[in-house]
Amino acid sequence: MNTIHYSDLWQGIARADPARPAIATHDRTVSYAEFAREAGAVARYLRDQGVGLGDAAALLLYNRTEYLTFFWACLSLGAAPVAINYRYRAGEVRALLEDCDATVLIAPTSLGAVVTDAVAGMDPAVAVISVDDGGPAIPGARTYADIVAAGGDLPERAPLGADLRLYTGGTTGSPKAVVWELDTLLEARRQSTWGIIGIEPPADLDAAIRIATDPATPRVVTLPLPPMLHGTAQSTTMGTLALGGTVVLHEHPHLDVTAALRLVHDHHVTRLVVAGDAVALPFVEAVEADGRGLPRVDSILSSGMRFSDDVKRRLHEQGDIMIVDLLLASSEGGPFAFGTTRSADELPARLMLTGGTVLLGEDLAEIPPTAGALGILAFRGILPRGYYGDPEKTAKSFPVIGEHRYVMPGDWARARGDGSIELLGRLSAVVNTGGEKVFPAEVEEALLAHPAIADAVVFGLPHERFGEMVSAMIVPAEDAELDLDALAAYLDGRLAGYKKPRHVFIRPTLARSQTGKIELARVKADAAQELAALARRVH
Repeated sequence: MNTIHYSDLWQGIARADPARPAIATHDRTVSYAEFAREAGAVARYLRDQGVGLGDAAALLLYNRTEYLTFFWACLSLGAAPVAINYRYRAGEVRALLEDCDATVLIAPTSLGAVVTDAVAGMDPAVAVISVDDGGPAIPGARTYADIVAAGGDLPERAPLGADLRLYTGGTTGSPKAVVWELDTLLEARRQSTWGIIGIEPPADLDAAIRIATDPATPRVVTLPLPPMLHGTAQSTTMGTLALGGTVVLHEHPHLDVTAALRLVHDHHVTRLVVAGDAVALPFVEAVEADGRGLPRVDSILSSGMRFSDDVKRRLHEQGDIMIVDLLLASSEGGPFAFGTTRSADELPARLMLTGGTVLLGEDLAEIPPTAGALGILAFRGILPRGYYGDPEKTAKSFPVIGEHRYVMPGDWARARGDGSIELLGRLSAVVNTGGEKVFPAEVEEALLAHPAIADAVVFGLPHERFGEMVSAMIVPAEDAELDLDALAAYLDGRLAGYKKPRHVFIRPTLARSQTGKIELARVKADAAQELAALARRVH
């Protein structure tokens, strides 16, 4: 397969079939030609700002049309689009802007206060593009509407050597951008783009355009319910556009399942992206209450989150739906294994190893996946370049062993001998809550900055809907009186809401070892017992 660049493919589709719908929202439908025109205007503005190959431009934006036009404009210039979580506070936004060396930021007016504080005094300065969503104007920002009105064109071809930077923390311990080479990204996504609809991947750009505009190609209409800053929502959206499909956007910072379901029916959605039970559970409850089922939806994708058999069963009952659970997908590479079910009769899903996924023994040598074989999951297919600006973490997370370069998130598995595995657990302490990765060290640092706290440890406790809930066990400072409501208010100005501990347990000591280590299993068991006792008293 010759190099096929997303930007060149989307532009080829716009030329070959300009009236084809590319984006649909509650308010409007955008054709591929209109999509290209808006992206071209943004590309012209970014060029005027000096943005080009190897630069970075950031998005602090929920799933809006402007997200995709800005994203495409970046790809067309060879600039890396960097999505920042729109729930971050100003300090968190600034830290990522500095980390990725962004020179431009697009954000909605509703986040004007966060943006203003985040970019204040940055050197070099960050140019701000504001998207009007009802908030007051952002001082010093250029409005998106003015940029589009001024017009402009996309480059004829996107430059080689560009990258895509996707922030993650599953294996890094702190937010870092995974750098994927755009020249090989579509090659890495052959199966998830063309294979999933039963089409042989194209050999070159012209063939890809023909497939996308061929009336015989299955029409893919995708609604990503999680924010597109998440890897699977972003990659599935990009793949949908590569197929000449339509991306349906729920243009709201918070999930409204009733509005989302209305979009499913109004736009004949065929593919849904969810984030495990955190999104799928309230959505299927809305579907059941609605009573019309999901007759046109043929596939549902989820990754990196607990997706229970009960919720899958309820979704299967709503139509003829294939559910693909990429439980072990990661931004650093993979997916390592996936579970696919086409009906409730196939539950529970068996986690099947993907091509390129291997088991490594304790000596880090590859071992055959025979029945009972125990090892560390690793992937050695097409991998990202590494972490932006962090060669040390890159070397640690992408080790070269023998003839191969691997990525190893830290999951142990036991092979069943038929290509499937039993997942045994992740060594990482990262808390995965509702699809968001929370780094305990960051939350512990915020807790320990409070004058009334002497010691703290942060961990995840099981939660039915969100998979895990951020929790903390703390030791008050000597003679200090700790007010938990005041502590919550204190953290509110320092951490995004989903990072704040939902359960706080107070102990006289954390019983650290002489080397300062904490037996986390004991701490979590202690916390779980307290919660269980509280539940018994309530009931």
